[in-house]
Amino acid sequence: MTETSSDIIRNRLTAQNAFFKKGTTRSVDGRRSSLKKLRATILANQEKITSALHTDLGKSPEEAFITEIGLVIKEIDLHIKNVGRWSKTKRVHTPIYLLPSSSHLKYEPRGTVLIVAPWNYPFQLIMTPLIGAISAGNCAMLKPSEFSPHINAVMDEIIQDVFEPDHVSMVHGGKPTNQALFAEKFDMIFFTGSTMLGKVVAKAAAERLTPTVLELGGKSPCIIDESADLETTARKIAWGKTVNLGQTCIAPDYLLVHTNIKEELQAKIIGYWKTFYGDDPQKSEFLPRMVTEQAFDRVTNYLSQGRVVHGGQINREDKYIAPTLMDDVDLGGSIMDEEIFGPILPLITYENIEEAIKFVNGKEKPLAYYYFGKSTKAKRLLEENTSGGVCINDTLIHISNHALPFGGVGSSGMGRYHGKHSFEAFSNARAIMKSPTWIDVPFRYPPFKYFSIVKKILS
Repeated sequence: MTETSSDIIRNRLTAQNAFFKKGTTRSVDGRRSSLKKLRATILANQEKITSALHTDLGKSPEEAFITEIGLVIKEIDLHIKNVGRWSKTKRVHTPIYLLPSSSHLKYEPRGTVLIVAPWNYPFQLIMTPLIGAISAGNCAMLKPSEFSPHINAVMDEIIQDVFEPDHVSMVHGGKPTNQALFAEKFDMIFFTGSTMLGKVVAKAAAERLTPTVLELGGKSPCIIDESADLETTARKIAWGKTVNLGQTCIAPDYLLVHTNIKEELQAKIIGYWKTFYGDDPQKSEFLPRMVTEQAFDRVTNYLSQGRVVHGGQINREDKYIAPTLMDDVDLGGSIMDEEIFGPILPLITYENIEEAIKFVNGKEKPLAYYYFGKSTKAKRLLEENTSGGVCINDTLIHISNHALPFGGVGSSGMGRYHGKHSFEAFSNARAIMKSPTWIDVPFRYPPFKYFSIVKKILS
C-alpha cells in the first residue's frame, strides 16, 4: 500500500475531531452497536483474515484463531457486556470534613486517538486497542505496520464496512507516514512496538503533551528451578518460544536453568519441538516464518554467539529458522542484550536462586517473567524481581485473561490495557465534587475562627 500523505492525515484528523465534538460517540448504545457490528464483520471475514495472516507470516489457521481472532472476539464480548456499567458515573467516598458535598467519578472519552500497531500480531494488536477506544467513546485513526500488507488490506475493508470514516479510519505506510502522524496533535497515542521506536513516539508526544500508552518489549526471562515438573515445563517452554516463530513480545527470551536439571530439560524441550513440528520443522504446516529477510538476517546473526545444541538450520529464501537451543552464549553479546524476537533460545545455568535474581535485575525490566518450580520460591522471586506480567509454571497465557491488565514497566512500556483496563486507558477519569447551597460551613474562610476544630479533624 502507498504512503498516506500528510495532507490526507491532517484532513482526516480534522474531520474526526469535528465528528467527536458532535457527541455521537458518547452514546453508550452507539458504542455497543459499533462493537456488535465489528464482531459480526470479523466473523464474516474469518477466512480472509486467516488467509492473509498465513500469507504475511505463515501462520496456520489454528494459530491465527487462537492468538488473534479468538482473543479479539472475547475482548469485544467483554466490552459489549460491560460498557454500560463502566460508563456510569459512580459515587465515591467523601471524607467527613467535606460533607455535605458528594464525590463522583465519571469516565469520559479522550477524543481522537492514534493507534499504531506492529506486524507480529497485526490483527490482534490493532483490533484489541481499537475495541477499548470505541468502548470508551473515542474516534480513532489506525496505523498498521507496513510489513503485513495482506492483513492490512483485509482490516481496511473491515474498518470501512463497520465505521464512518470520520469515526474510525486507517492510514498506511512506513516511516514517512509515522512522521506525518506524530507531527499532528492527537488526544492520545497508543503504540505497540520496539523499545527503540517507543522512545521516538514518547519524544514526539512530549512535544505536544500528548498522553501515551506504550506497549514495548524486552528480554523476558524464564527461570527453571530444580523443583520444577520438567515434563510440563519443557512442553510449555517449547510452545511459548515458537508461537509465531518466537516473534512475540512476551516470548521466553532466555532460560535460567538450575545446573542439576540442565541436560534433562534440554532433551525434553528438543523432544517437544520434534513432537510439535516433526524431524524437519521446515515442512511443518504449524511453524510460521520470519516476517522479512531483514528480520531473518538480524536473528540468524545470533547463531554465531554461542554453541548450537539443537536446530540452527536456516533458509533465507523461505525466511525459515529452525527452533534452536543454544548453550555457552556470549553474555556480553547482542544475543543477551537485544530482544531476540525469533526461535532462538539461549540457556544459562545457575547454582543458587540468588544468581538468577541478580542476573534478571542486571537487565532492563522485562515485559513478561516466567518461573517454573514450587510456588513457595516464586514468592521470593516476585518480591526481588519485577516485570510487566508474570506466569508461574506457564508461558504466554496471562495475555489471554481479559481480567488481567497487560503492559510493561520501565523500558518495556507504560500503561495497561485489556478488558476494563482498555476502557480506562482510553478514558479520562474525571473527578466531580457536588456541593449544596443550603449550607456553607465557615471553617475554610479567613479569619479562621474555628481553626482549632479544623486542625483536630485534619490531624
